[in-house]
Amino acid sequence: MSKAASTEEGAALSWQSSQRRVVTVYLPMICFVVILLFPFYWMTVTTFKPNAELYDYKNYSPFWVVNPTLANIKKLLFETSYPHWLFNTMLIAVCATALSLVASVLAAYAIQRLRFKGSAYVGLAIYIAYLVPPSILFIPLASMVFQLGLFDSPFALILTYPTFLIPFCTWLLIGYFKSIPYELEECALIDGATRLQILRQITLPLAVPGLISAGIFSFTLSWNEFIYALAFISSSENKTVPVAILTELVQGDVYQWGALMAGSLLGSLPVAIFYSFFVDYYVSSLTGAVKE
Repeated sequence: MSKAASTEEGAALSWQSSQRRVVTVYLPMICFVVILLFPFYWMTVTTFKPNAELYDYKNYSPFWVVNPTLANIKKLLFETSYPHWLFNTMLIAVCATALSLVASVLAAYAIQRLRFKGSAYVGLAIYIAYLVPPSILFIPLASMVFQLGLFDSPFALILTYPTFLIPFCTWLLIGYFKSIPYELEECALIDGATRLQILRQITLPLAVPGLISAGIFSFTLSWNEFIYALAFISSSENKTVPVAILTELVQGDVYQWGALMAGSLLGSLPVAIFYSFFVDYYVSSLTGAVKE
């Protein structure tokens, strides 16, 4: 009897544990995934809907497509300047990311490895600079952009995006450089290597996950940035995707929802592809460090 009672008690505890796991883990995770992915599902459904289904909710459900069509994508790609907007966004994002990474690597290495007086406070100050809202910074930056004659050109965004990319990337790389054993660099210094040689041949190869993490962060923010792109770019041919699909595909009070959703969906694919290729490096940069 005691063995049977023990078995029943174990089964009851196992059942309670399973129920608790469902309530505390699986149910919140399912809710999170549904809420996170529903906008992408809505964009996809709207992209392939004909206008007859898009505006007739009495006869068609808004949550799926009955007669899919490629008319919205065709209109976006061949009747608008979307390919050129996409090229502008890619060019600006890549250049701003590269510029930010170069500056962040040099700043983070100097703060973490040169060990000058007050280096810790400098790192903290750089991170605090990241907390300044872009909506405050773009007012003085707009004045500088006008004075330098960069208004309505890609260089206006390439040179202003690093103002909010460099602080966070520097702070991120400081933490990653800290995880790399300093003894490796001491051995190289004893062998006569210079600081630049150590940075190029030892530190950077070991910091690849951290560099990729900072690059993903910079590329994503540059790709999706809206305030600076709206303020510093006025001509249609120089606009980026986030601004163009909102300003060029809305004519008065007429919203071209099919083309708008198609532009949003196609505009989100490069970032998703970028993440899919480097997600392992991104995770390792957040969870791991170089072990001695």
